[in-house]
Amino acid sequence: MFVFKASVWLDTLAHFRADIAAATRAAWAEHQLDAPFIRPGKAAFVAIPSESIDYGVMEQCPGSAFPIKVMPLVAGWSDLGAWDAVWQVSAQDAAGNVTRGDTLTAGTTNTLIHATSRLVGAVGVDNLVIIETADAVLVAQRGQGQHVKQLVAALESQGRSEHRLHRKVHRPWGWYDSIDEAARFKVKRILVKPKESISLQMHHHRAEHWVVVKGTAEVTCGEKTILLTENQSTYIPVGEMHRLANHGLIPLEIIEVQSGSCLDEGDIVRFEDRYGRTEG
Repeated sequence: MFVFKASVWLDTLAHFRADIAAATRAAWAEHQLDAPFIRPGKAAFVAIPSESIDYGVMEQCPGSAFPIKVMPLVAGWSDLGAWDAVWQVSAQDAAGNVTRGDTLTAGTTNTLIHATSRLVGAVGVDNLVIIETADAVLVAQRGQGQHVKQLVAALESQGRSEHRLHRKVHRPWGWYDSIDEAARFKVKRILVKPKESISLQMHHHRAEHWVVVKGTAEVTCGEKTILLTENQSTYIPVGEMHRLANHGLIPLEIIEVQSGSCLDEGDIVRFEDRYGRTEG
């Protein structure tokens, strides 16, 4: 852990990596304030050289005009960088198991089981890590977590998207959960936080049906704006400009059914967005 004054850090960075310092200043100069978010200029931020400050700056400090000191810290620290570390720091049952979520075990010992969306059962296994999410299931020998990066590399080489895209996606306004999908249709559960709204947008290749299941929705569709409450629905045609807003005090939840030739998240044109997004 590094502790320093911001002014000292900026001077140190400018001394050892003037290119990173200059690129960072350029990104900050283009920042936008959209409470509660501060967004640096996107293109300039992406252009900042990608190098760890450990190598680029801190290792250069000894013997320089920017001396550093190392202080021991006894705090039982663990950065929980692997699932095995989670097992080690968690309360274990009599068999040495750590379980989270809906789990059942029989003859299982020294195992971490983390379930998020369904029942996970383990029978007669030892020393494993079993992680279940809505996206995928990981089963590994405890202590082998560092090899997960090999699976990520395999996903990339096969052109798969699991390491980049998740079933449940969080947005500044709330989240959406893609609960079903097949050829020419997709079903999402969408939550919009109180006093928030999605962007004013349109899609070239898909239509959408919205059914309110909780809260009150203000729906803009073309030139019309309507209010929908629980069990009411509306239809958004292909190419129609639209927006979903929650002006209430409780979360708004809807079920969205998309239909069309392209259901990719890239099929979106934004006209207005309070969060400064142009895509995604």
